[in-house]
Amino acid sequence: MNNIKINVPYKCTLKKLEKSKVEITGSIKAEEFSTFRKQALQNINDEVTIDGFRKGKVPENVLISKVGDMAILEEMAELAISKIYPEIIISEKIDAIGRPEISITKLALDNPLEFKIVTTVTPEIKLGDYKKHSKEQNIKPEEKFEVTDKEIEDALVKIKASHTDHAGHDHDSPESKEEIKKYLLENKKMNAKEKSRIAISDAILLSSVLEIPEILIESETRRIEAQFSDDITCMGVKIEDYLNHAKKSIEDLRAEWKPHAEKKAKLQLILNEIIKIENIIVDAKEIEEEVKHILAHYKDANPEQAYTYAETVLTNEKAYQFLESIK
Repeated sequence: MNNIKINVPYKCTLKKLEKSKVEITGSIKAEEFSTFRKQALQNINDEVTIDGFRKGKVPENVLISKVGDMAILEEMAELAISKIYPEIIISEKIDAIGRPEISITKLALDNPLEFKIVTTVTPEIKLGDYKKHSKEQNIKPEEKFEVTDKEIEDALVKIKASHTDHAGHDHDSPESKEEIKKYLLENKKMNAKEKSRIAISDAILLSSVLEIPEILIESETRRIEAQFSDDITCMGVKIEDYLNHAKKSIEDLRAEWKPHAEKKAKLQLILNEIIKIENIIVDAKEIEEEVKHILAHYKDANPEQAYTYAETVLTNEKAYQFLESIK
């Protein structure tokens, strides 16, 4: 992507920066830039209020005298960049993520529009030998799971305590010993499976090389914060009260979460790479069913975000199943 010239009504060069960023420096020809003037004038006309005229119906000469040429040029620049930037991204196969940082470096009447855009891109990944690491974990002797009588009794005590009201009266617990035993057994199996997946993930993480973009760490940190806030609220505690009791600020918590957020973001990028290499695809019907489940339980959920979430979770699960199948 270094110093690539683009032969279209605009030209630009691309330069790799640190931290998985690309700088796009370029210009749009004066004649191409001028084509955005009509739309810019209309956009401004629709927004401004001038005494004696209806919105959107102000004569051009009156509008220009009111807002000035620079306001029109700035609107033209915004329109031009909005059109050109996606074209550059597609043409140059730039895997951009997040919002770009846009700077207009030259803006003048009857002149080319010059700009600089810095955008974060999906980092290059030197993937570790994920098949080898998975095999090493998967060939370990299968763990045998048992539930002792004491574990069952301890669980019964906890269940009984949870069903005791404030007056001290006991309520019958619906769980039988067999049901508790089955639950504890499944819980042990689930924990062991999670432990195995963590071992595979950590091995692949350690052997892979990638530079994680800050924007992805921030996004994952925000997700952790949102989950933490929901958990605190469900406990009937205000976030402000928790922070006061813990003698911490939200910035302190974000700093504590950052290493975990970075690890999670790295792992997702690595899983995405494995998913792409192995062509792991989830059936659309499975995703739709999961979306229905999400929307049924979270009435205010955004359907598009629910779909993205469901697709990610199900595809990740299928990726782990693939890694677990390697012997």
